[in-house]
Amino acid sequence: MPRPYWSGQIQISLVSFGIKLFPATEAKSEIRFHQLSRKSGERIKHQKVSDDEGPVENSDIVKGYEYRKGEYVTVEPDEIEHLRIPSRHTLEMTQFVDVDELDPEFFEKPYFVVPENDVQAEAFAVVRKALETTKKVGLGKIAFGGREHLVAVSAPADEKLAGMMAYTMRYAEELRDPAAYFGEIKKVAVDEDQLSLAKELIKRKAAKFVPEKFKDEYEAALREMIEAKVKHAPIPRDEPEPRSAKVINLMDALRKSVRGDAPPAPKKKAYAKVPAAGSKKGITLVKSANTKAGKPRKSA
Repeated sequence: MPRPYWSGQIQISLVSFGIKLFPATEAKSEIRFHQLSRKSGERIKHQKVSDDEGPVENSDIVKGYEYRKGEYVTVEPDEIEHLRIPSRHTLEMTQFVDVDELDPEFFEKPYFVVPENDVQAEAFAVVRKALETTKKVGLGKIAFGGREHLVAVSAPADEKLAGMMAYTMRYAEELRDPAAYFGEIKKVAVDEDQLSLAKELIKRKAAKFVPEKFKDEYEAALREMIEAKVKHAPIPRDEPEPRSAKVINLMDALRKSVRGDAPPAPKKKAYAKVPAAGSKKGITLVKSANTKAGKPRKSA
């Protein structure tokens, strides 16, 4: 198991137990680009320089806050490390909310939460089960990565999983005001017939979410292009589809979409297999009156 990203205590009132957090996501892209000189093809290297000294070693670099134009106060790494922040080591759950109360725009990154060791497993399991049965999410704060994060802790949707999930969340002031973007949208009356067709279209395309069905097509296209370049083969290019000059009425578009997504006609019942006189295999196919050449006719 990899090293935890954060370790500390979960605290609920007087109850506390040790946990470890592991990132629940990882970058799957295998393609990495470097910067090259167009003229020489040599790789570009970046150096940290100052106007007076030229190149500066990492060990000689400190953080600086500009409190007045051109004037800085310096901050050493160990000074940041020893800031007095309780949430650096303890995630105190100060509130519990229903899962549905948290809007998706607040969520940032998921983490796996596991007990620190076997000794902590009992308290961990009790809290996990309590979150699961009450369908609540615990809210608290953790300090890591140079800031204090709002965190939501919940039991996984899959009851077979024994761990918990933690999600870093955005603060309210980080979200832009939607009214500034949605306020200018023209108000229109919704036609009931169009709405009915739109709902039917959604119903036809409704299905259980299977995450594995969704793949990064951009990554695949990028790899195809690179492989073509390596082999000096023609590079596949995206050809924009010609725009139709004909304006399609919304109602017509909805009708055509619904017709195009109509579910396939139910299959005819399997033909009964009965013994046939003189048949070597002992079975034959009995044709129905509404078939031709052994295949069901297409419905009109």
